Amino acid sequence: MGILKTLYKQTFIYGLATVVPKMLSFLLVRLHTDKSVLENVADYGDVSLIFAYFVLFNVLLAYGMETAFFRFLNSEQKKKAVLSTSAISLVLTSTLVLVIGYFFRNEVSRITHIDADYIVLVLWILFFDALVIIPFAYLRAMGKPIKYTALKLLNVALNLGLNIVLLLFLKSWSESSAFWTIFYRPNFEVHYIFIANLVASGVTFLTLISFYFKLNYNFDAKLWKQMLRYAFPVLIAGIAFSINETFDRILLERLLPENLAKDAIGTYSACYKLALFMMLFATAYRLGIEPFFFSNAKDKDAKANYAKILEFFVIFGALILLTVVVFVDILKLILIPNEAYWEAMTVVPILLLAYLFLGVYHNLSVWYKITDRTKFGAYISIFGALITLLINIIFIPKFGYMASAIATLFAYAAMAFTSYILGKKYYSIPYNLKKMGLYLVLSIIFSALSFYLFREQYFIGILFILILMAAIWVKEKTFLKQLAKS
Repeated sequence: MGILKTLYKQTFIYGLATVVPKMLSFLLVRLHTDKSVLENVADYGDVSLIFAYFVLFNVLLAYGMETAFFRFLNSEQKKKAVLSTSAISLVLTSTLVLVIGYFFRNEVSRITHIDADYIVLVLWILFFDALVIIPFAYLRAMGKPIKYTALKLLNVALNLGLNIVLLLFLKSWSESSAFWTIFYRPNFEVHYIFIANLVASGVTFLTLISFYFKLNYNFDAKLWKQMLRYAFPVLIAGIAFSINETFDRILLERLLPENLAKDAIGTYSACYKLALFMMLFATAYRLGIEPFFFSNAKDKDAKANYAKILEFFVIFGALILLTVVVFVDILKLILIPNEAYWEAMTVVPILLLAYLFLGVYHNLSVWYKITDRTKFGAYISIFGALITLLINIIFIPKFGYMASAIATLFAYAAMAFTSYILGKKYYSIPYNLKKMGLYLVLSIIFSALSFYLFREQYFIGILFILILMAAIWVKEKTFLKQLAKS
């Protein structure tokens, strides 16, 4: 019991470090969807499309080297060689991509349908982000969470602050003082968004540049090849994950009529952010449970504890799903007050449920992590990516972004189901499926009723929440009392 209580404390601490920067990013959604900032929904579609490519290329430029760094740093005697080799590898590859991308920016622009000016800004952001991968990993390896978190928060604060200055104040400043006219250009809002990102990434790199002065610059080619072999499955899994997360925006741009695509991407991406509440919870929970998986693998009650961990994830997830759906129309007024984006609100319950299944999948992944069968994680991610691509390609032309939302739900649900089936074979855990199924079914039914029949009828919505909480209390009161006393 004490172990589980410690787990939830760790989850809360990890969650703060993860959730606070993400919550700040909510303000950017509020800012970018404001009519006075980006006048057209299509402009936000442009921003969202570029960030979709960002996710994919960040994975490609990291190519699993961070994970390989941790693996070899803990097993190799020549730790300095691991440090130097991994850092040099990323410096060389990111520089190569920067140079090639710059010289072929017009060709990249034609392929991606992104303005060449944006391509240059994106290349520099990707370059600086790649250069801080190993320095940040080194801080984690050396047990410096405060510095690590402070620098991450600095990056977010700079990005947010510069967005506010450049998008809200720079125009008025330029009208009142000739000095600011040097920096202000009309109809330059999308550029300003990425300039703010670039400055934040550049400053973050400068705060960590001392790391590069401490390297011995000894490149071990043999070690590098071993690290690449280890990193390759991580890269494949990362690509598959990025496809599941953001590739639907790219496909929407490709498969919808040109006059509709950017508007569809803009409205879909804005409403997608409302599902971030579930994603933040699932991410925080995952960061808390992963150390627990390994540190308690040999405990005699390990399997029972793993089963209880998933059970409580489903409990919290079911409550979050229902609560967000009940109050979604209040949340949209806070985060997306521009009515032009509201037509995509129908995707929110679907995406919330999708991220709930993603969290279930991460909990179920314990079996392949502690039995050293991590290749199955890559296989399952690829399976999910194929489902995402198939549903999007077939149904986007007819159903638009609704097909994208449903594809996300199907992919994550299929990944969770596949992991459960395989886990029964290799490391059977006694999950209480009936109890978890009850919480999920109640939450889904009440959410559907709230959204489709009793929308904005908050008395009924709150009643549904209380009924779900009562059902949870009846089933879990003994355990909850024991947890509170331990």
